[in-house]
Amino acid sequence: QVQLVESGGGLVQPGGSLKLSCAASGSIVSIYAMGWYRQVPGAQRELVATITSGGSTNYADSVKGRFTISRGNAKNTVYLQMNSLKPEDTAVYYCNADLDTIVLISRVRRAYWGQGTQVTVSS
Repeated sequence: QVQLVESGGGLVQPGGSLKLSCAASGSIVSIYAMGWYRQVPGAQRELVATITSGGSTNYADSVKGRFTISRGNAKNTVYLQMNSLKPEDTAVYYCNADLDTIVLISRVRRAYWGQGTQVTVSS
């Protein structure tokens, strides 16, 4: 079993900052990439930012220059520093991990999701 636990969401005024954290634990052999996605009611979940095990990053155009994704020293933790927040950034933010795990006696590659954390940008 693999678990992703997110923290750091909340209410912030426009122009403010928040930092999200996500820690992966459990039967993890190796992690290929971790990332953040967000979803608002009635819409599809969308990519915010991803980071590979090699450190390559990818950002949605809407957050480039404002958000920064990074990994912790333990490599099973990912952060999302969000600056200059806008009301349109309001969403539930989900952590994602693309990794190898052990199922029974086999090594398999799977994607896991966290439970989500609410970010609300409002005055």
